[in-house]
Amino acid sequence: MNYAQTLGQKAKAAAPFMAAASPQKKNAALQAIADALLARMDEIIKANDLDLKAAQENNMTAALQDRLRLTEARIKGMADAVVQLIAMDDPIGGVISGSVRPNGLRIMKTRVPLGCIGIIFESRPNVTVDAATLCLKAGNTVLLRGGKEAIHSNMCLTNIMRKAASTAGLPMDCIQLVEDTSRETAADMMQLNDYLDVLIPRGGAGLIQAVVKQATVPVIETGAGNCHVYIDRCLHGEEDYAMAVNIVDNAKTQRPSVCNAIEGLIIHEDVAELLLPRIKTALDAHDVVFYGDERTQAILGDCVQPATEEIYDTEFNDYKISVKVVSSLDEALAHIAKYSTKHSECIITKDLDTATRFQREVDAAAVYVNASTRFTDGGEFGYGAEIGISTQKLHARGPMGLTELTTVKYLIEGNGQIR
Repeated sequence: MNYAQTLGQKAKAAAPFMAAASPQKKNAALQAIADALLARMDEIIKANDLDLKAAQENNMTAALQDRLRLTEARIKGMADAVVQLIAMDDPIGGVISGSVRPNGLRIMKTRVPLGCIGIIFESRPNVTVDAATLCLKAGNTVLLRGGKEAIHSNMCLTNIMRKAASTAGLPMDCIQLVEDTSRETAADMMQLNDYLDVLIPRGGAGLIQAVVKQATVPVIETGAGNCHVYIDRCLHGEEDYAMAVNIVDNAKTQRPSVCNAIEGLIIHEDVAELLLPRIKTALDAHDVVFYGDERTQAILGDCVQPATEEIYDTEFNDYKISVKVVSSLDEALAHIAKYSTKHSECIITKDLDTATRFQREVDAAAVYVNASTRFTDGGEFGYGAEIGISTQKLHARGPMGLTELTTVKYLIEGNGQIR
């Protein structure tokens, strides 16, 4: 039995206890985790410092270092998210629907945990806490495999959560971390069909596609975010122009390393000469690198690097943006259809028919009109914490909260019926 199988066996052994745990016991464990995160903040930051030092030595980009960094404020935010999770309704045991058949059988459709969940993610240690606590609340066990960039942070956080959960009477192995970050162990984890019920990759397109191609365990795709803003020709005056600039600025620079930040700007030729210089000025405050087509280069000059097929297809997770000037909504829709990862897409327009068509025809989990894509988030949608943004269509799509970490079970009662 290899290392991944040993962890999977422990997770599966803990699963029946988690499925049967009362809401009160799970909430007590979550409160213990929140308290422990705050009480051991110094320890967490010291572990995170080791990861940040290694990141600097390995020349990790500033945006990705920000993604890795844990501060007092971020740890408090993590603890607050756990407390908010406590206040949410427990989905387990709820009756979704029911009926009595003509033969007298009583059939109830109820909500139950998925079981054992494996999560493979990159260098955001807050995901370690978000994923573990969401799985716990939904009655699942979880096997976490983070990137080597955050190994010290993840080991510290997992150790804290395991001990806290056990003080509330839950099995310590309801939360486990794959401490061996080698590709071989990751590959072994993707083959744990006897132990894991589902795998959820959370990270860039490369990670997600690697899991989809290698895994034999069922996969829910999340996270890859080659998102776009399309600025339509139908804008009316300075207020609309300012809105367009502000949305692009926020969607690109507020936190460029996350999946709901935009990577591409598409702009109608009728407003390109007016708005591109204003957008460039706004993004210059963050030293954003521009890639664009010939028309973009003609408007903004030599500061624009040529945009290739590869560039348009790239999720930068950095202060970089691709630009495409188009002559019609059809051209914008074709560009999005070709390069989008089906995460979040936005149109800025004051024409109702255009907005309606855009929302109807764009194939993405979240489609915005006149608002930043940065809102694609479980908390911002009012669902609480999330495991990630699902970009597929089976079982779950969009922010994956508690309900999406469950499945159904049919309970049937009779009094001797036979078929």
